[in-house]
Amino acid sequence: METISKVLPLLAGIGMFLYGMNLMASAIEKLAGAKLERTMERFTDNRFKGLLLGTGVTAVIQSSAATSITMIGFVNAGIMTLAQTIPVIWGANIGSTATAQLLRLGDLSGGGVFLSMLKPSFFAPIIIVVGAFLMLLSKKRKTKNIANLLIGFGILFWGMTTMEETFAPLKDSPKFHEMFVSFSNPFVGIIVGLLLTAVIQSSSATVGILQALSASGSITVATALPILLGQNIGKCVPVILASIGNNKDAKRASMCYLFFNVFSLILFGFGVYGLDAVFDFAAMDNVVSRGNIATMHTAINLIAALLLMPFVEQYDRMLHKIIKDGGDIKEKRTLDCLDDAFLKNPQVAMEQCRKVLFDMCNVVKENAVIVTDMVLNGYNEKTLVDLNVGEEFLDRSEAGINAYMVNVTYHTMTEEDSHLATEILQSVSDLERIGDYCINLSETAEYMFENKSSFTPEAKAELEVLFDAIKNVIDLTVAAYTSNDLERIAFVEPMEEVIDDIVDRMKNNHIIRLRGGVCTADDGITFTEILTNTERISDHCSNIAIYLMQKLTVNRAFDRKLYQDELHKGVDPRYRKYIDMYKTEYLDRIPCLKIEN
Repeated sequence: METISKVLPLLAGIGMFLYGMNLMASAIEKLAGAKLERTMERFTDNRFKGLLLGTGVTAVIQSSAATSITMIGFVNAGIMTLAQTIPVIWGANIGSTATAQLLRLGDLSGGGVFLSMLKPSFFAPIIIVVGAFLMLLSKKRKTKNIANLLIGFGILFWGMTTMEETFAPLKDSPKFHEMFVSFSNPFVGIIVGLLLTAVIQSSSATVGILQALSASGSITVATALPILLGQNIGKCVPVILASIGNNKDAKRASMCYLFFNVFSLILFGFGVYGLDAVFDFAAMDNVVSRGNIATMHTAINLIAALLLMPFVEQYDRMLHKIIKDGGDIKEKRTLDCLDDAFLKNPQVAMEQCRKVLFDMCNVVKENAVIVTDMVLNGYNEKTLVDLNVGEEFLDRSEAGINAYMVNVTYHTMTEEDSHLATEILQSVSDLERIGDYCINLSETAEYMFENKSSFTPEAKAELEVLFDAIKNVIDLTVAAYTSNDLERIAFVEPMEEVIDDIVDRMKNNHIIRLRGGVCTADDGITFTEILTNTERISDHCSNIAIYLMQKLTVNRAFDRKLYQDELHKGVDPRYRKYIDMYKTEYLDRIPCLKIEN
């Protein structure tokens, strides 16, 4: 019973420390949202800025593994190059020492009121209480995230204080001292640090436990150094696991993280212990405090990073030599943006989905150009291959985004996130359907080629006008979607309305030509199929524009039918203006045939 009574407070302290760290990191990530991703993309054009960025971001989110896994996701998605991520990953190792620096506050001594207030034993309960009141009284998600941050911060330090109080009586235990003498063997210490970090998957937690142990007075430089070096290797485990299944640059990014920590192990392990064997440093037996451990932890990573900074290009070439190119037909595909590493932050994950959607938009534009040329100028098997490659990408993108969004919804989402998720799912469906109608048009072109059929010059001239209008409405929709521009969105619905008028006029003209025997019934069926598919393409463009209108006007009660009815009644003066403009540009180019009596 006596042993249990001693172990339980220790386990409670470790549990509170780990929970507090996790709660704090989670709250910070939610507060940062997609801004974290955009910041990383923007500030990595210079190696020193990248180093500072990695240091700063990791100091905030308290996890070098999380920063490095994010970098792997960026490299895998083609957002950043490997050379850009190398300094960021090195900086992440420096930033991972921030927790240890905060925990050195426990070393503050003195009887002054100000110093007493800075001690964790004083401010930790106060921070928890403040956070708890914010959590209970506020309904805003941002405020609740701030409350979680405060609670996590307080629990982290409370757990640290509990561990220290448990370890403090052990300073007089001979067995405890003997155990740590064995840890002063560098190989034993490295293995202990490696295994402990690999199990709890937090280098900051390992260092925090080591700092708490320093309260016993049993931790010396010879004990602390190998454990610090070992935990640097142990924290690489989740990063290496995150690279499995990704492209080769992503694997190189994970190796970058591992090799940096191997370098610091060789530099300080072999360097310090090699010199100690020659010069017998007396300082190796000095007892260290929390502050000393924090300084050692920071110095190991900072010195290693500064020594490697001049050799980013050489480091990059080394990684390419170890993991060579080749073997994959096409490694970098835009669909790789949908990396599971982003799922824990719905905003970042949905931003990745939008990047895939932007590429779907470009593919739709390309396929529209290919297929309209094919209908007008003749079936072409070579361009059909390009069309099918694009269609395959659209199909994979729809399936990939739908599956990815299911996983995103498993995580906590704000109301705004939910609306964005709906917009993404609706837009991806419409883009995929546009791709299907392009395939339908290509099949029509193939049928005409095989049956050696063709249109009259008049019908072909009308199709040229229609296809110009279709390509224009797709361009307008894509431009509006990729820029979130309300002004551009206003062009889409009038263009779609004019396309409906064009199709109606072409149908009327076609019937008159049929009655006059100018074209055959078989050609007439083909012509009608083309009109039907193109009209549906414009309908889906209108759908996408309306989703955007609903999102950008922040009108959750947006009624699509009411919006269209109001447009047609002239509520928006731009609508009639653009209708007239497009009628002049397109509809007036098509003659309005009449049945001769």
